[in-house]
Amino acid sequence: MAEVIPSKYRDLFDKKIFAGLVTLMPDGSPQVTPVWIDFDGEHVLFNTAAGRQKDKNLQRDGRVALVLVDPENPYRYLEVRGQVAERTMNGADDHINKLAKKYLNKHVYPFRQPGEQRVLYKVKPERFSSMG
Repeated sequence: MAEVIPSKYRDLFDKKIFAGLVTLMPDGSPQVTPVWIDFDGEHVLFNTAAGRQKDKNLQRDGRVALVLVDPENPYRYLEVRGQVAERTMNGADDHINKLAKKYLNKHVYPFRQPGEQRVLYKVKPERFSSMG
């Protein structure tokens, strides 16, 4: 079976790239949000607060598209389309702290709001397109 995310683009997940996450609103229109991104070798991972628009959209319709543009070469990008494989709060706090270390060089995510519950999304890539 072919790689869903080719190894020549996996380095993009190690960079401090904001991915454009596309979800679908109730009327079917697209909603795009920049998100911190991660890859565990099988799933594309991102994290949000429970109740945000992307969280509501994904609970209703798990189809997503993401695009990562290489900041060193904007003509090199990876677009991933797939389905939510898992939505969990287990490990979500540790994951957002891991992303805070990557993106902000902080050990603890500094933007948490009082009463906020973090949610970890795991997306199973189904298709990709790329350039560069």
